[in-house]
Amino acid sequence: MRAVVDRFEGEYAVVLFGEEEIKVDIPKKLLPADVREGSWLHVSFELDAGAAKQQAEKIQNLLEKLKKKNR
Repeated sequence: MRAVVDRFEGEYAVVLFGEEEIKVDIPKKLLPADVREGSWLHVSFELDAGAAKQQAEKIQNLLEKLKKKNR
């Protein structure tokens, strides 16, 4: 997916995503150091199934500890 930096507002960049130009405010510190107004970005998102599984296991373990504590 492509996105363009529309403008900066304080510590945020207003970034427009895709042909629909969906507006998202992104902290400047998350963008490349040399980004400027009008800079085009290649953006991708991918699922992290391993992290999701780890988090689910962590939550399950915490629930089990709470159940044992309340007995």
